[in-house]
Amino acid sequence: MPPVFAHGRLRLYLLKLLDEAPRHGYEVIRLLEERFQGLYAPSAGTVYPRLSKLEAEGLVTHATEGGRKVYSITEAGRAELADRSGELADLELEIRDSVTELAAEIRSDVRGAAGDLRREMRAAASASATQVGEDDSWQAAKEELRKARQEWKEQARRAKDESRRAREEAQAARRQAREAQDRAREEVQRIAGQLQEQFAKSGGVLGSLAGAWLGGAQSPGAGAGAGADQPSDQRSDRASGWAVDLSATGDPARDLDRLLDRFRDEVRDAARDHGVTAARVAEARDHLAAAAARLSATFGSRP
Repeated sequence: MPPVFAHGRLRLYLLKLLDEAPRHGYEVIRLLEERFQGLYAPSAGTVYPRLSKLEAEGLVTHATEGGRKVYSITEAGRAELADRSGELADLELEIRDSVTELAAEIRSDVRGAAGDLRREMRAAASASATQVGEDDSWQAAKEELRKARQEWKEQARRAKDESRRAREEAQAARRQAREAQDRAREEVQRIAGQLQEQFAKSGGVLGSLAGAWLGGAQSPGAGAGAGADQPSDQRSDRASGWAVDLSATGDPARDLDRLLDRFRDEVRDAARDHGVTAARVAEARDHLAAAAARLSATFGSRP
């Protein structure tokens, strides 16, 4: 039988289960068994090492309750789930297909066992006939064969019911996947609209402000601002380290969007904490102009 989860898929599904609710390891194993209708249950040696690895990667964390570890997903784990939403939808379909395959294998095993039983009954009937009389032995063998046939029919019926339920669940999973894709598409369109509106309101220079922050740019006459009061090495450390926790995703455009989002949030936090005055707005405008020039040069040059 092929593996139930392809490489890396069990890790993704554990994040999904923890995103639904915090759970301890035994509960995760029980939920996986339920999702596979009792046809598959991972061992503790399969689940617990993966939970520990997810925790080491910062995707989950745990708290001890009643002497047991209760695992919860972190924001980094939710971000990975969001990035792999399409892969997660495919995984749900694969799980339904795996249940169908397992049910088919059970039906095949039942048929094979029933065939073996019939052959054994015939052999037993033949051997018995030579020992205690053909008539009595044949009747006993027929009765055993009748019971075996009845048992086989019952097992086949159960396997058929399991296969039908698996097909119904697969259809439901496909509908859910389509709905999830539609919702994701709508969310992307909504966020794109919000970004366009924000760029329009800010005069298209939000990205330039990010460049000023990152590059430590100072406009002429801005020395009276808050940044000028700090030593140059402190400003440099802040500029170079403010977004170091944003690890690269492999998609430069997405990395830039994340930097812009982080910078926008920090500017808003600073404005909320320290207040907005006309002088500070004027100084910010100068920073934006300088940053616009720097970023124009950066993105206008060849990579």
